[in-house]
Amino acid sequence: MDTLRDRWLADVAGLDVVTDQRAVTALREELLARWGEPHRSYHDPVHLAEVLAALDELAEGGHLAGRDRHLAAMVGWFHDAVYETGGAPGASEEASARLAEERLTALGLPPADVATIARLVRESATHEMSAGDPVSQAFHDADLWILSAPADRFDGYCAQVRIEYRQVPAADFARGRSAVLTPFVERERLYLTDHAHEHWSGRARVNLRRELDRLRGGP
Repeated sequence: MDTLRDRWLADVAGLDVVTDQRAVTALREELLARWGEPHRSYHDPVHLAEVLAALDELAEGGHLAGRDRHLAAMVGWFHDAVYETGGAPGASEEASARLAEERLTALGLPPADVATIARLVRESATHEMSAGDPVSQAFHDADLWILSAPADRFDGYCAQVRIEYRQVPAADFARGRSAVLTPFVERERLYLTDHAHEHWSGRARVNLRRELDRLRGGP
């Protein structure tokens, strides 16, 4: 958690926000408390840290520069700040976007930044980004980095998602999860940035096909 605490301060500082430091710290602790809620299995601080690490990799690969790196990270901080499995599709993302609008406006972020962050949080519900700008592309890819993770981590992720939906009967879960994952395999280009497309796509497609075989009762 200390690494995430330091990262939050760096991301806020990188956006040149002039505000009460106590407000910055209070918002950080609120977000970490939300990410650490006991009903979460995958959408937890580890997922947050992985998204931020993926954004760092994309930045080092030349896709994000300067302030955009911290703006994309702020989307990462808020994109699953509200996470409930029992609501309507997109409800958690909408609630997370509204939380971002309220908290970041109070923190003093420029309205254009707040609007960008909220838009991308909302669009994370479908992983279909409406804009081709570097921040949109980078966040999209970072949130889907897990699909390209080493096999043991990817398999752990799949198990964690099942735990989050443990109230759903196995057959219903398999059908629903297959419907979520299949479009990623069918996309001509799974990742939007050149770095992720080159370095992550192959592993992601292998992982996805293996999980879809499992869900369909294959070997």
